[in-house]
Amino acid sequence: MIDHSTVQQILDAADIVDVVSDFVALKRRGANWIGLCPFHNDRRPSFYVSRAKGICKCFACGEGGSAVNFIMKHEQLSYPEALRYLARKYHIEIQEKELTDEEKQAQTEREAMLMLNEWACNYFEKQLHETQAGQDIGLSYFKERGFNDATIKEFRLGYSSEVYDDFYKAAVAQGFNPQLLFDVGLCIPDERGGGRDRFRGRVMFPIINIAGKVIAFGGRTLKKDKNIAKYVNSPESAIYSKRNVIFGLYQAKREISKSDKCFIVEGYADVISMHQAGFKNVIASSGTALTEGHIHAIRRFTNNVTEMFDGDEAGVKAAIRGVDMLLKEGLNIKVLPLPPEDDPDTFVRAHSHTEVEDYIDQNEMDFIKFKSNVVLADAKNDPIKRTAAITDVVKSIALIPDEIARMVYGKECSTLFMMDEQTILRQIKHYRNKYKEQWRKEREQQQAREQRMASMQESGTPSMPEVPDMPPPVPEELIAEIGPADIPADTPPQRSNRPLGGVEVQEREVIRLIVNYGLCYLGEIEYEDKTVHPTTVLEYIITELKQSGIGFINPLYHRTFEIAQQYIAPYYKDKEAFTAQQNERIQQFINQEMAKDEVHEPDAFDSTSLINAQERKEKAVKAKANVIAKNELDQFNSAYLMKALCSIDDDDVRQLACDLATDNMPQLSKIHTKYAVIVEEKDRLQHLVPERLSNWENAILVEQIEELKSRIANAQPDEQPHLMEELQKLYKLRHQLAAYIGDRVVNPN
Repeated sequence: MIDHSTVQQILDAADIVDVVSDFVALKRRGANWIGLCPFHNDRRPSFYVSRAKGICKCFACGEGGSAVNFIMKHEQLSYPEALRYLARKYHIEIQEKELTDEEKQAQTEREAMLMLNEWACNYFEKQLHETQAGQDIGLSYFKERGFNDATIKEFRLGYSSEVYDDFYKAAVAQGFNPQLLFDVGLCIPDERGGGRDRFRGRVMFPIINIAGKVIAFGGRTLKKDKNIAKYVNSPESAIYSKRNVIFGLYQAKREISKSDKCFIVEGYADVISMHQAGFKNVIASSGTALTEGHIHAIRRFTNNVTEMFDGDEAGVKAAIRGVDMLLKEGLNIKVLPLPPEDDPDTFVRAHSHTEVEDYIDQNEMDFIKFKSNVVLADAKNDPIKRTAAITDVVKSIALIPDEIARMVYGKECSTLFMMDEQTILRQIKHYRNKYKEQWRKEREQQQAREQRMASMQESGTPSMPEVPDMPPPVPEELIAEIGPADIPADTPPQRSNRPLGGVEVQEREVIRLIVNYGLCYLGEIEYEDKTVHPTTVLEYIITELKQSGIGFINPLYHRTFEIAQQYIAPYYKDKEAFTAQQNERIQQFINQEMAKDEVHEPDAFDSTSLINAQERKEKAVKAKANVIAKNELDQFNSAYLMKALCSIDDDDVRQLACDLATDNMPQLSKIHTKYAVIVEEKDRLQHLVPERLSNWENAILVEQIEELKSRIANAQPDEQPHLMEELQKLYKLRHQLAAYIGDRVVNPN
């Protein structure tokens, strides 16, 4: 167990903007930050992050929450693992006990695989640096490639021994299950009942996901034997899908976000050499052709991509395939062909940083110009081949989601090919329509598959595995053109809740106030014993509910309410510590401000004037310091309970708190007064909280009245007078409540 103080220290240290920025490129927008959602194939920024509230939310798919919740969902971690992740990020020490055999057995497959890969990465690093073979073979190879010690360490390069089962024996001796070694792909079972090392005799390139976890390996042989594969990669597993993982993105993500651009190369060495040469926004597709999963990962950080490829024929063809894929996904594409004898690794090692920059500036070209040059070079003067070449370029333009961009490229295409612009635009539209028709058919096939699967499940018929791949998701721009009925099945669903009744609506509103403002100062409240105490929103609601005798019907709301009360005592303790630290900061601020500039009066010899000026300055500085202190304390009060509930080890309560905390997040619940002054919801709590409690009580009365009316209609004649008396009492209570609210009864629905 992680104690409360450590959890609170982690939550205090975890800056939501900093945490999310490790995975998403964020841009400032007013009081919030915004970026592409990492939980669905987002094309337009819909993921909002509020540092003031300490939460994030996607307004397309609904995912989000606190820093803990974000890490749990993005990295598929449990609650304790997410806390440990954040503790490591912010260098907070957590005392952990040694796991028992039973606890080790209970670890999930994913956790065990990640643990094994991390251990394996350390093992290969030690083999490289601490064994004679590693130094003579592996380290010598890396040095020959020009990799320095800092680069080798940053990319965690390693070496695997030539011996048949060195790694297998070491891992088993360490306590890892042999089956786990086979599942993650580090070893292969042999005919003797043991295992052999998949990567023996190879230099090792760890494949690291965007969170910095080792999920797979690539191994390169140094032998010249043509019967041995040059590269061997880890097979796909529960933690590794090569269609979704980009080599080098973990090391490059900050520079990509900063420069708003990335270069795509082919191999591991290309990435590492470019990175070492100072071009740190370079990535590779991890040994496979570019996929939609790769593009989704790139789009989180930038929309601007340059394909940097070998200048030979194979490199050109690979670049053309990649261009069409990137275009379809709406990215801005440029291409950079290298000289035929070079690849990115050899080119950057043979030239200085300035020479490489100059080459990029002079040779980076638009995809239309590049593809036109390539296809026309093949066509030469053959009219049939020329027609096919132009059609090929037009088809690529038709893939672009943005209509204006299609028109611009169509015009450029007509100029390059010396053809009528309208003819080119008509052809673009023609192929665009064909693409939309293709999407419709794929959608119908997908729906038919889903219906078959549903019918099989209902009838109990065992379903056969699907052989063909699922169709790719429809781009958002095509959805608008095709219509809502054709939205693909893998478009993230909106979170849908069942309709709430009148009472439950009001219960939810009260819980929302507790989550968002529970420990905010409400005012000086007089209690039954005639004592007056400063009271928070949560304490006021507790008192009012006890007096009225009502409680939460919804079990989840009731549990959330009970848990919230447990934070009152820790809040006051933490508030004391916060106030003590704040007093020190404020005093330092006052001292610094007073020491900044000396006060000068027109008569420098008039000591009285100088003293008065000094007093006025001190008064102004203290007034400014008081405002800062008040704002900091308000922020502490409003964020304390929200942050705790949004990060709690209770999945249902945490999800509810995250949903309630992110309601209307970009607007921050502001309203305009008749004097054009913006007033936040938290400034109206003195009126809002009693009003919401009254609305809740009114909704209960309405429900009781309707129920009693139904009973009267079905009651025996001798029972009706008594029931009518009860009904009159309820009406009287409701009228009294109406007068209290303000001569009106709020519709509970």
